[in-house]
Amino acid sequence: MTVLTILNAPGTHVPDRLTDLGRRDNVELRIVGADELGSALPGTEVLLLWDFFSTALRDEFDHADALTWIHAAAAGVDSLLFDELTESDVLVTNARGVFDRPIAEFVLGYMLALSKNTLRSLEDQRNTVWNRHSTRDLAGSQAVIVGTGSIGREIARVLKALDVSVFGAGSRAREGDADFGTVIDSADLPSHLAGVDWVIDIAPLTDKTEKLIDAQVFSAMDSDAFFINAGRGATVDTAALVTALESGQIAGAGLDVFDEEPLPAGHPLWRADNVIVTPHMSGDTDGWRIRLADQFLDLFERYSAGEAFPHTVDKQLGYVR
Repeated sequence: MTVLTILNAPGTHVPDRLTDLGRRDNVELRIVGADELGSALPGTEVLLLWDFFSTALRDEFDHADALTWIHAAAAGVDSLLFDELTESDVLVTNARGVFDRPIAEFVLGYMLALSKNTLRSLEDQRNTVWNRHSTRDLAGSQAVIVGTGSIGREIARVLKALDVSVFGAGSRAREGDADFGTVIDSADLPSHLAGVDWVIDIAPLTDKTEKLIDAQVFSAMDSDAFFINAGRGATVDTAALVTALESGQIAGAGLDVFDEEPLPAGHPLWRADNVIVTPHMSGDTDGWRIRLADQFLDLFERYSAGEAFPHTVDKQLGYVR
């Protein structure tokens, strides 16, 4: 008998295809909220974090006496990992692959809106002003993608199809990468930004990437370059970003994630006329929760059959290698 516990988010429906697991003779299903997790963990072998931003496990981990596998229904696992879990033998998997194309398309949407002066055109439309603006080509521009995991790779493939020149920034420098060609060490990012039109942040949040995109990075960017973040808000020094935008140090930004979410009502990023703000939704295309459920079901079948997972999170690094 496998005891499977699903940690659900308040007000969120767990798809029927997941609750149907409780009908199996060899599965005991427990669906709980964060306040019930501690009492549900004893005996739990598999934990599905459907509430993928929850940090409840950190406080209740000492009750996990049988836990062997945790699946986070999200790409990032920064809110999950803590010392006791990292040092344990518990396997961790994430939603690798589910959000790759949706986020790549969302990033492309930012790039098209910013390069085609869409913000100014929409403002003119609201004011009934017929005002033609010069726009920029994507083809022939250059982008650096900070974060070379599966989402970053999909962004690279989409952009290269539009004749955007791409290179990557990751945990180690290398040449001959299948998707990026050149990958620089992200610690050296400022010295590689001359002539770069797009700095795209899709890096996971780890000790090494916290505030990786800082004042030094923004000062190294060209004044007509744009910054895009669809990764994690805390990888950016937000104060430095605001300064760079307000001073004209960079041309503008497309921001889907922030170090404080929801973004506070009085935050200057709301008022910036060269910024697109969206509420952490870049991967949320129609049916995304069903795709997450289907991925877990596939992994659960592999687990039940004693098969290896196609990917696991390196808990020391904080992401899938």
